[in-house]
Amino acid sequence: MLPEFELLMPRTLAEALEMLAERAPDGMPIAGGTNVIPDLRGGRYRPACLVNVAGLPELGGIRQEDGILVIGGGVTVAEVLDDPLVARYAPVLREAARTLASPLVRNRATVAGNLANASPAADMAPPLLVLDAEVELASREGTRRVPLKDFFLGVRRTVRQPHELITAIRIPLPPAHSRARFFKVALRKANAIAVVNSAVRVDWEYGLGSREYGLGGREYGWGGGLCRAARIALGAVAPTPIRAWEAERALEGQSLMPEVIAQAARLAAEATRTIDDIRGSAAYRRHVTEVLVRRALEGLWSRE
Repeated sequence: MLPEFELLMPRTLAEALEMLAERAPDGMPIAGGTNVIPDLRGGRYRPACLVNVAGLPELGGIRQEDGILVIGGGVTVAEVLDDPLVARYAPVLREAARTLASPLVRNRATVAGNLANASPAADMAPPLLVLDAEVELASREGTRRVPLKDFFLGVRRTVRQPHELITAIRIPLPPAHSRARFFKVALRKANAIAVVNSAVRVDWEYGLGSREYGLGGREYGWGGGLCRAARIALGAVAPTPIRAWEAERALEGQSLMPEVIAQAARLAAEATRTIDDIRGSAAYRRHVTEVLVRRALEGLWSRE
């Protein structure tokens, strides 16, 4: 049963920020509600009021401005799946969006809400981490931007203050010779929380080539360029989504040959701080992390 609360219905972003400021710390924003409502029913939160920000025009839309892909704070996961700008500049985010829950949930859940919930297994976090995303936070006093790598503080804890609202997610447009992939293991193929999820990104010194290499029994068509920069992000293996910094450094300046990929995958597994829970043991999560990172790196070369 839901606890008793006051529901506020602002018509503008300024009005919503005023309501959050006046009722902090006892107010809570709600958009899709796919996390908030179950948490209210379960007794995790008991806010005095909810501020409904769904449908505010200032939070809608996906646009490109000055080399940045801007995803509004009210944009749903389903909208990400359908957007041509995301398909062009951030296809790894679409890969992750396809795995999040079910179509019904994706039609309601917002990308910003998935981050604000701060689950260690949030599916939107790893791809946004490898895309070097920033979170834009607004309050009555003004706006600030926080790199996503600094946004998460712990399980269901972020730097967002009670009077603040995520108004946008900002993604620098990747260079032309950049590729990224997302992989997820869960107990079911759909509508399941990740046991482990992972995103990787590699920026190359140069792009596609004509040579083909055999790698692990598969054929790959990406050119023989060196890795200029790498990003590896992991979910459900630590109190927050994390970057595997040592694994990233092991790739930089290297050609992604099998032994280089294997070393990076091992280092990624070593970066985890896994636990045993109902979805998997710590040992299983470490093993899956190594496998997912290896597959994701190999998948960068795939012609699929």
